[in-house]
Amino acid sequence: MRQFFCALLLPATLAAQTAFLPGTQPFISYDAPVIALTHVRVIDGTGAPAREDSTVIIRQGRIAAVGEQVAVPEGALVVDLKGHSVIPGLVGMHEHLFYPSMPGVPLYTEHAFSFPRLYLAAGVTTARTAGTLEPATDLNTKKMIDAGRMPGPKMLITVGYLEGPGSFAVQMPELKTPDDASAFVNYWASQGAHSFKAYMNISRAALKAAIDAAHAQGKQLTGHLCSVGFREAAAMGIDNLEHGIITDVEHLPGKQSDYACRVRMRRNWPSWTPRARRCRRSSGNWWRSGWRLRRRWQSSRWLHPCSSAFSTG
Repeated sequence: MRQFFCALLLPATLAAQTAFLPGTQPFISYDAPVIALTHVRVIDGTGAPAREDSTVIIRQGRIAAVGEQVAVPEGALVVDLKGHSVIPGLVGMHEHLFYPSMPGVPLYTEHAFSFPRLYLAAGVTTARTAGTLEPATDLNTKKMIDAGRMPGPKMLITVGYLEGPGSFAVQMPELKTPDDASAFVNYWASQGAHSFKAYMNISRAALKAAIDAAHAQGKQLTGHLCSVGFREAAAMGIDNLEHGIITDVEHLPGKQSDYACRVRMRRNWPSWTPRARRCRRSSGNWWRSGWRLRRRWQSSRWLHPCSSAFSTG
């Protein structure tokens, strides 16, 4: 059965508790080997209609039974959830433990204390990060969560950014050679990285070396690319590509191999990306105002149905 998450089932810890590492006991409302959630609406995430007045049996932290006619086991802790709904735990596929420090300043602040709690509060029980500027912080946070020393979802830590010269972010390493890229991957794989992420200014040679090193370690590598085109990266064996066509510049007139990304190129993309052109025609001047709003660190533009065509985060 699928593993069930609920704050009431998080394991306790015997380690010393502090404000930073409170363990999980303060967050547990109900603690028993068998728990029955009764009279609850079940939304299973498959698209099927919600099941009303259901019973969910959780045994040793796992879903044992779900249904309208499920009997409550003798000795189970019964929680009457009439008027409430339950859903499966969400799996976040592109998450971070950092956030921009302030508008116009390319420095990113780690939030390893609050973000894991916020993910749980939003129902995210597994989070695949998609890049970190503090790999040791993310990896150690995962270890503390796994040990029950702090609350948080299951973390799958993607290490990177594997970046080349010319980055806008001073917190990213400049990997100038294939050896640099291989060494980066091999070191962080030894420290527990789940996967890796290449970034916008990486060269083709460095990207290929990073992909090969990751695969040799049994790891995968994704990319938020620009200097390397999507088809080039696919031919190298990259495992995933983030953000869709907006980060692919291989169709840009005059594109040169290993050409470093520039902000001016990114701002020009909506004029030539086919999907962006369609969105522009259907939305009037929305895309222009959207770019201005993003520079002002507003989020309203993401609500537009064409917003994924402009996603570069």
